[in-house]
Amino acid sequence: MPVHRSGTVRRPRLMRRFPAAGVILAALSLLFTLPTAAQAADTPARGSASMGMGVAEHDGQGGLPTGDQATQTEGVDTSSHNGNVAWSTLWNSGVKWAYVKATEGTYYTNPYFAQQYNGSYNVGMIRGSYHFATPDTTSGATQANYFVDHGGGWSADGKTLPGALDIEWNPYGAACYGKTAAGMVSWIRDFVNQYKARTGRDAVIYTATSWWQQCTGDSSAFGTTNPLWIARYNTDPGVLPAGWLYYTMWQYTSSGPTVGDHSKFNGAYDRLQALANG
Repeated sequence: MPVHRSGTVRRPRLMRRFPAAGVILAALSLLFTLPTAAQAADTPARGSASMGMGVAEHDGQGGLPTGDQATQTEGVDTSSHNGNVAWSTLWNSGVKWAYVKATEGTYYTNPYFAQQYNGSYNVGMIRGSYHFATPDTTSGATQANYFVDHGGGWSADGKTLPGALDIEWNPYGAACYGKTAAGMVSWIRDFVNQYKARTGRDAVIYTATSWWQQCTGDSSAFGTTNPLWIARYNTDPGVLPAGWLYYTMWQYTSSGPTVGDHSKFNGAYDRLQALANG
């Protein structure tokens, strides 16, 4: 019976008889591990999501809005990707409102939140904050509480917009976060109900029609209560999700000046003030 001595490595019989087999097996092993490594490289780090990051990929990108629309008010949204924002430059270019990412899930807060949230206010903008939803990690109510506790609150100062729920494609996995349409509607309701209980305001819902149709079954449950912020990078906002007869805000591009994400509030400045005042 052969003896395996300490310090020696026995190769499989196939590799001893056919040395080239070892090379082939190693190559096959590498080949089958490549897709997993590529997938891991494509998945962003938790906390790095930002408003509209999946819009162009899923819905495409067209031209800019035409100039024949009703009176609208220009706005932007920011996240940690934007770093310290040149708010005076934006203000001087006609931007009058802003939304700043405050939180994601229950594990992330924007390290640039103070500069962005207070900076927009200090130049005269009406501003609010938004929460990037991750319905696969914790409940809607839990995330609403985390949001309110970390910058998502509201005050009746005439300069603070109600918080926004950013609910869109999952950058970390399955588009609908592993939920059925009914389960997603329930999660969103849990969030907006808790947000209203904490602040007295109905949260703005930011979404894209195609995602809403896919992941909520085109639910009409929120159209009469929650202002709609629609995402579509084209000349018009397109078909709206069920339940909403009009949009309150429209994110129309991710490549605008100074800060990429630009939106239009569907009305004149006094209507924007009315939304802030509640």
